[in-house]
Amino acid sequence: MAAPALPLDRVHVPKAAELVAASLRRQIVRGQLKEGDALPHESVLMETFAVSRPTLREAFRVLESEQLIRVRRGAHGGARVHVPDSDVAARFTGLVLQHRGATVADVLEARALIEPPAAAILARRGDPKDIAALTATLEQTAESLRVPGDHVDEHTDFHELMAELAGNHTLAMLTRMLHHLINTAWQEHRVGLPGEQRLAEDESTVRAHRKFLNYVAARDADRAEAFWRKHIRDSNAVLLDDLGPTKLLDLGM
Repeated sequence: MAAPALPLDRVHVPKAAELVAASLRRQIVRGQLKEGDALPHESVLMETFAVSRPTLREAFRVLESEQLIRVRRGAHGGARVHVPDSDVAARFTGLVLQHRGATVADVLEARALIEPPAAAILARRGDPKDIAALTATLEQTAESLRVPGDHVDEHTDFHELMAELAGNHTLAMLTRMLHHLINTAWQEHRVGLPGEQRLAEDESTVRAHRKFLNYVAARDADRAEAFWRKHIRDSNAVLLDDLGPTKLLDLGM
């Protein structure tokens, strides 16, 4: 018995613009096109891909929507490459979570699950270069506390560097994405705090990071992971008391 014919109207045939966008996208993610590189002139690309100007510009709009290129209009304009980064992913993730009604508590719980294993990986390796990089970041933050201000981003730099140096790209990316959201919550929490209380929080964070580095330097993965879990738990508790039930949508992101 012959097999039933497939419904051909359900087969998606990529449009020419999608194929052009896919080709340029591959060159960007593979590093063949670097940050800030100018794409060839439209006439060159039209000839290369054998497409019309409207098709090429449709492909550009696709890549612009993905924030992989920036296009300047006019006689001296053109398209320049913008390599993908975690900020782009974080913004889209934030939109999805806002739409789903996620709360600050949701994000904090995810961080508590993700970061401690990265701390263990880092300590197990105990690379002196990693320790030196983290120490430099920590001391720079400690020095910056002499000047009153918002130091949330500097503390975040330590967390993100720790995850990056652990060597797992997925853990590092997830950490950056979560901190993009968590930093907004921290800034909301600290808006009305007296300067003395903000400084006390900052100094407590620096002490915790310094103690964690001691475990990393000793290559004590178990204690490093346990301490980082406690540090995250203590940090989360401050925000949970203040903003835990708050939806991300209500943070003005």
